[in-house]
Amino acid sequence: MKASRVTAVSLVAAAALWVLSGHLIPHETAESRAAIRPSETEKLFRVAVIETSIVPHSRKLVLSGRTEADRKVALTARTGGVLTELRVKRGQQVKQGEVIAILSDDAREAQVAQARAMYNQRKAELEARRKLIEQGTLPRLEGVNLESQFKAAEAGLAGAEAERDRGILRAPWDGVITEVPAEVGGAAFSMAGKEVATMVALDPMLAVVEVSERKLAGINVGDKAKVRLATGQIAEGKIRFVSKSASQTTRTYRVEAELKNADGAIPDGITAEVSVQLAPVPLTRVARSALTFSSGGDLGVRAVDEDGKVQFHRVSIHEDEQTFMWLDGVPQGARVIVQGQDFVREGQRVEAMPASSSTATR
Repeated sequence: MKASRVTAVSLVAAAALWVLSGHLIPHETAESRAAIRPSETEKLFRVAVIETSIVPHSRKLVLSGRTEADRKVALTARTGGVLTELRVKRGQQVKQGEVIAILSDDAREAQVAQARAMYNQRKAELEARRKLIEQGTLPRLEGVNLESQFKAAEAGLAGAEAERDRGILRAPWDGVITEVPAEVGGAAFSMAGKEVATMVALDPMLAVVEVSERKLAGINVGDKAKVRLATGQIAEGKIRFVSKSASQTTRTYRVEAELKNADGAIPDGITAEVSVQLAPVPLTRVARSALTFSSGGDLGVRAVDEDGKVQFHRVSIHEDEQTFMWLDGVPQGARVIVQGQDFVREGQRVEAMPASSSTATR
């Protein structure tokens, strides 16, 4: 019995020593090392990248507005009388100085005739007595009096003719008649100050937009503008006016683009889309698909640094070309991820591969 107990105790002790030897004296193998450090042999996630660069870019500002005639005027009667002739109708084009309407008044004609008779009389007297004065028959003071009377008669005739001409309405510049509210035979002396016709100048035509204070910077007088009308017409012009004072109601600034419209093809008051090329700014052109969101909700792009780690760059969009985006905030020479950016996180090591041409433009 005693011998068997000694044998059992010896076996238990030997087993315990064998188990402990594995913990106290570890035996590493290639397999064990691979099991302990799986990250060293794990394959890195592969992403497609493009190298970017910062270049000056003239971004385009597109605004909605309307066309507006350069000049509008209501032609009113400058004196009383009867409207005897109305030589225009709605939609008619007129030239500068062309007669629009005539107001007749017999009293004015009579005043012109009387003034002309007095003018002829004073002129004849002056010519007849001038020779006598030169011969010394009449005193020179008589000549001065006759000269004064002649000048007064001349001024009277000019005044009478001017009063008569107030009854003739003429076009102040080239344009189109838009309204003719008056009628031939309209009441006489109450006609003064009443509107006879309305006309507008269609050349040049203006494209007017309202610009917010954030977008006003970069718009300058003389800049080129491209205008697309609601009818499909496209016209080119230049910025003629940029307001320095904001509207009290909308807090926007009025901007006018001048368009050539010699044929009158562009109507007044039609909806227009105005595109203006702004001053160039340093931006980066990146494929639209590269945009993503960070864990904090910021819009930007992910890039791979020199150590192969993922970085996030917050950006702001300056222009959208549908396929490409012009961004501010991307460092010079950054390797932007264009494929796989949504499957990696900041700080993760990845394998960066050059993107194919089709991937880079999506």
